[in-house]
Amino acid sequence: METVAVKASKAYQVEIENGALPTLGTRVASLLPRARQAMLVSDSTVAALYGETAERALREAGLRVHRFTFPSGEASKTPETLCTLWNALAEAGLSRTDCIVALGGGVVGDLSGFAAATYLRGIACYQVPTTLLAMVDSSVGGKTAVDLPAGKNLCGTFSQPVGVLCDPLVLKTLPFRIYADGCAEVIKYGYIGDPTLLQMLETSFIEAPEKVIARCVANKRDVVEADEHDNGARQLLNLGHTGGHAIERLSDFSISHGEAVAIGMLLAAKGAVAKGLCTPDVPTHMEKMLQRYSLPIRCPYGADAMAEAALADKKRRGGEITLVLPKKLGESVLVPMPVTALADFFAAGGAKA
Repeated sequence: METVAVKASKAYQVEIENGALPTLGTRVASLLPRARQAMLVSDSTVAALYGETAERALREAGLRVHRFTFPSGEASKTPETLCTLWNALAEAGLSRTDCIVALGGGVVGDLSGFAAATYLRGIACYQVPTTLLAMVDSSVGGKTAVDLPAGKNLCGTFSQPVGVLCDPLVLKTLPFRIYADGCAEVIKYGYIGDPTLLQMLETSFIEAPEKVIARCVANKRDVVEADEHDNGARQLLNLGHTGGHAIERLSDFSISHGEAVAIGMLLAAKGAVAKGLCTPDVPTHMEKMLQRYSLPIRCPYGADAMAEAALADKKRRGGEITLVLPKKLGESVLVPMPVTALADFFAAGGAKA
């Protein structure tokens, strides 16, 4: 088992162990000995695969289990779904000593975490990520949110989980496209500040992902501990996300998060080279890396449309936005840019003029 300790405003463990899902109940009960009830939140896809196993584990640990399942996909990450979950928590009579168990990918984790942070002004949330993307990124660090029509993750809060359990065996049921989605976030850590990880990724890790997952979680842990509330260094985790979120929005989420981030990273690298801010070997290296993991590299949208869609980005402060740009292999930096310069930057990065 690989374990990563996170010491943010709330300390907790991220445990990575093959075949650990059936032990979920004992882990939750040990962390929350006063809990009597749990709301098991999942989406329709994951519930069908792992819902019974998770529920059985929680019941065997003495918890009364309620289920909340919603349709799979980003389209469900809305205030309407959140409100329905709040009402389900109230109808089930969960108290402040009870908990939500989030079983699923990033949408499940974000929605569950936000509900837990706000129901009764805060109850515990235990994260059980079932996608690679959620294991290495969204389940750790305490960001919770729902989307608005104006943009992604615009309503949310910072609220750390009480624990995270990653069972890499569940990744074997992921469709390859969803697995590749998570690879984009794994690759991201390498270009942010881990050249050793980039070397590790020269060989596929699909058969033995534990050490790569643990390394990514440790990278995120270090950044979160330094800047929990995303006012400085934590923004480095958004490499590729300004362009990526714009692409997601323009595609009406038909382009997945990881795919959009992959394209966004390459846009950022090429744009940075064009502006003299990055060594010219980075885009070539990045393009080969993304293609190795079957990720897209071409931006299908125009620079003006990308810039307009990016105005909803949370990193915008008035007339300025902070971009995360590669400086060299294994190192990225924060670069403030006027929003009026975004279209030119995206065009320089390869978006259509």
